Amino acid sequence: MVYHKFKGLGIALITPFTPTGEVDYTALRRLLDYQLLGGVDFLCILATTSEAPCLTADEKQRIKDLIVEKVNGKVPILMGCGGNNTAEVVRQLQQGDFKGIDGVLSVCPYYNKPSQEGLYQHFRTIAQSTDMPVVLYNVPGRVGVNMTAETTLRLANDCENIVGIKEASGNFTQIDDIIKNKPERFDVISGDDGITFPLITLGAVGVISVIGNALPKEFSRMVRLALHGEYDAARHIHHRFTELFKLLFVDGNPAGVKAMLNSMGLIQNELRLPLVPARITTMGEISAIVKDLNIKC
Repeated sequence: MVYHKFKGLGIALITPFTPTGEVDYTALRRLLDYQLLGGVDFLCILATTSEAPCLTADEKQRIKDLIVEKVNGKVPILMGCGGNNTAEVVRQLQQGDFKGIDGVLSVCPYYNKPSQEGLYQHFRTIAQSTDMPVVLYNVPGRVGVNMTAETTLRLANDCENIVGIKEASGNFTQIDDIIKNKPERFDVISGDDGITFPLITLGAVGVISVIGNALPKEFSRMVRLALHGEYDAARHIHHRFTELFKLLFVDGNPAGVKAMLNSMGLIQNELRLPLVPARITTMGEISAIVKDLNIKC
């Protein structure tokens, strides 16, 4: 088992669409070039920010194949594979195509609100069904249940191929408890751009980022400075983006970052229902910040 693959700046990659609602594979290639040139450390594909629930199985396969071919081993790829039906997730892991994929990101079961024991048994069963590294994803604001530090640590200690967690609870006490008591081979990754800097100072190893879609070079510099203990320089970059962190999520994700990428000329501003583009006022504020930052694509 290779540990610590998913460190530094990971990108929660969006899925571009055409005005007629099809996947825009040309824009996806352009976006991947932009990420790789921007110095990202790994990619996280076909998860929440990709609008995966609104993609067909054929689209997911083609997107995965395109990304694997384009990346060509330059950076690790983490792929979403989770759900609220444990047996179905196991089936996907055992029968799906994971060629070129370095690990899977598995979200806490949503809607059916399992107990902590249910969460433990769910992820333990998933880990036992595959040889691939598994990164847990705790995002209570989306799934309706929080995985406690105790449950996370239990999984980290009991399952060798559970190698980390994307923590998006926003609970600093909980996240610090995990960092303090985790085994050495287990990593904590920020799931929230706005608190990545302080989490790295506590011991997180990086972020799976939304804003990095638009600002890979700038955000990767902040992450690397923080990881190397250069906190003053990292804090300066963090504070430059404080307003943008809020704007990108005020109308939901990925509406904000798609508006930003559109203002930069990288994609069409298209989402799939039930998601809709950011409001005109939000788009105007984002465009003004992009102009002020003088970001070059």
